[in-house]
Amino acid sequence: MNRLLFLTGKLAEHSLRQILQSIQAAHKHSPFEYEVKQIGVSVAALMTPPLIARRLPKVDNIDKVILPGLCQGDLAPLEAQWGVPVERGPKDLKDLPQYFGQQGKAPDLTQHSVTIFAEIVDAPDLTIAQIIAKARHFQQQGADVIDLGCLPGKSFAHMTDTVRALKAEGFRVSVDSMREEDLLAAGKAGADFLLSLHEKSLWIADEVASTPILIPAKPGSLASLQRSIEHCLQRGRTFIADPILDPIHFGFTNSIVRYQKLRKKYPEIAIMMGVGNLTELTDADTTGMNALLFGMISELNINAVLATSVSPHACEAVAEADVARRVMFRAHQDKRLPRGYSNGLLGLHDRKPFPYSAQEIAEMASQIKDPSFRIMVSEEGVHVYNREGIQHDTDPYRFYPGLNVQDDASHAFYLGVELARAQIAWQLKKRYVQDELLEWGVASVQQNRQAKVAHREASIKERQENVRQQKDGNSTPDTE
Repeated sequence: MNRLLFLTGKLAEHSLRQILQSIQAAHKHSPFEYEVKQIGVSVAALMTPPLIARRLPKVDNIDKVILPGLCQGDLAPLEAQWGVPVERGPKDLKDLPQYFGQQGKAPDLTQHSVTIFAEIVDAPDLTIAQIIAKARHFQQQGADVIDLGCLPGKSFAHMTDTVRALKAEGFRVSVDSMREEDLLAAGKAGADFLLSLHEKSLWIADEVASTPILIPAKPGSLASLQRSIEHCLQRGRTFIADPILDPIHFGFTNSIVRYQKLRKKYPEIAIMMGVGNLTELTDADTTGMNALLFGMISELNINAVLATSVSPHACEAVAEADVARRVMFRAHQDKRLPRGYSNGLLGLHDRKPFPYSAQEIAEMASQIKDPSFRIMVSEEGVHVYNREGIQHDTDPYRFYPGLNVQDDASHAFYLGVELARAQIAWQLKKRYVQDELLEWGVASVQQNRQAKVAHREASIKERQENVRQQKDGNSTPDTE
């Protein structure tokens, strides 16, 4: 049985022991043996690997060391010093049961079974350099194929040069056009896929090596799509079929039925779904739409999606598709509901937004002996406390009179930022962690650690300058 060592700070030690005891009590057989060591700092988040290394030179009879999730820094030197694995636990103690429910390992989301085509809808209006830049952006978001959209009635004179340029940069490329001459030229320029061919334009597939994406000759005509499929099957031609996902109130439900019928008739063929008709054409957050669509995609074993990122509200649609395909693949493999795999599609809310009750926060506040402010959020609102006491409200403006920071611009600025985040978290039912950015799923940004303390440095300089000016003002020139 593994023996784990948990390192913590003074304030969190009691809670940590209680939670570990509850984990052990919840199992018939103890999942691990453990030891808790309080490292001598008040707040666990202030622990750093160099400080830990100095205060704990070695560990004995331990298989793994678990640090607080907010502990920053490189853990490799600690592993080298102690000779055992070292890892961060969850950011909040209350998440430890879930953490050990996964044996302390993040779910494996490296696999998927869906190819993402990311369409550059306005390609004719962009230069080749701009298209390549956009392609790189989509690739970073998870796209596998870059699709060049040809706008109806607009010339795309540099289309073939763009295909060649993207291929030279290592991209897989598709071209989406309703004009046969565009598709033929794109295929001859080396495009990997052509969107979209139907039974009347299928002759193009005989002229080029590109993989055709087959669509109905008429909207909603599953019969015409099946004729194109049979044509390719008889010739041993690789293809992808797309029955077309229609927008809401313009055939959406019937189009879902078409996908189900197509998969039932052809269990082995590759199928594509263009999700943009839903994500782009519905004024609703795209995270939930992508989760639901990729659930259908997983159940129907759909192999490719065409994603667009045009409308401002759909700016993360490609990244969301990447998260969704991985989560649904893993959940399908595990024969589980798609829960607990990733927070990437939880943009506005969290599953467990308020880990602590108002009573628990009050109990923690009673232990504080220093002037530093702590900010926490419960279902009842925002709580601010230090050794002077605790305040609770839902409006940050009401805190100011009792904080006594009117002569400390740096501290007032910091509290203003943090209280605003806390209020947003409370309103949206999101998890708030002091000094950490709120998590917005795939839209989250990297925390800038230096920027977080820049206001303090500026405040110190300002005070020093004020003191210098006061000294200069008070000094008088020598007279004889």
